[in-house]
Amino acid sequence: MSTTLTGFAALLGRSQGTELAFIGLAAAAAFAFCLGVLAVLTAIADPVRRRLDQVGRTDVQTASSPFRLAAWVRPLSAYLLPSKEKERTRVGRLLMHAGYRAQYALSIFYGTKALLIVAFPFAVLLASPFFPSVTTGKVLFAALGAAFLGSLLPSIWLDRRVLSRQRALRVGFPDALDLLVVCVEAGLGLAPALQRVADEISVSHPELGAELVLVNAEMRAGVERTQALRNLAERTGLSDIRGLVTLMVQTMRFGTGIADALRVYSEEFRDKRMQAAEEQAAKIGTKMIFPLALCIFPSFFLVAIGPAVLSVIEVFRNMGH
Repeated sequence: MSTTLTGFAALLGRSQGTELAFIGLAAAAAFAFCLGVLAVLTAIADPVRRRLDQVGRTDVQTASSPFRLAAWVRPLSAYLLPSKEKERTRVGRLLMHAGYRAQYALSIFYGTKALLIVAFPFAVLLASPFFPSVTTGKVLFAALGAAFLGSLLPSIWLDRRVLSRQRALRVGFPDALDLLVVCVEAGLGLAPALQRVADEISVSHPELGAELVLVNAEMRAGVERTQALRNLAERTGLSDIRGLVTLMVQTMRFGTGIADALRVYSEEFRDKRMQAAEEQAAKIGTKMIFPLALCIFPSFFLVAIGPAVLSVIEVFRNMGH
């Protein structure tokens, strides 16, 4: 206490009033502390705030780990997102095709990329003392390479995720189309037919079933059928579904029968699938050239010509003696 008073006296330049100044500052600190404690107690006792906190905790507990990360990344999104609108639109479309349609998915993606760009070089620098023979230049080069790898990994993962999801949607689309044709020809409307197809196909193809459920939910919420179908094509990014959506939109616009249009498209789609299978089969001969040249032919030549080469070597060895 005496040391503190001496410091205040030296700061004020005079000893008179030092004790009063110190008491005033202590009183102000105590008053601020009491206000803080009072605010905390008021927030705890407030039923509205308590209910909101419970709802927020429930949402956080039920959400997955990427969504929990959004609360941390959102304040930094203004600094992490690219400045070009074209780049943000492109990555946002890829995230939507991958199945991540939340509004903060873009922030989480770039936040994860920034975290990896910082974490990978930091890990390299932490591991460098365990390799004393490595020079400083090589360590810095490895850190730069790690940062470059950290910037590439999220994009590679996103591309693979998009391809995997589109493959799953493409596999389930023929079954969904056949079921839709059967339901429409049985007399169901478009919305009940989509709901029935979604219910039946959700077990074997959950991704496509979820998309059809979302289309039906949009229609029930008041979205026009044409716009809901266009949203389906936009979310999936598949040319097959986009062609079906275009056909159904034109059918509804001109007033023709949906069942006839779906039957024709189903037949054309089967022909298209058969042509794609034949195309893949025709490429097998060309694709087999590289395994044959790299794996089978060397071993064949080794077995066929190896004994002759050994015989020639033995003959030259005898001639040398």
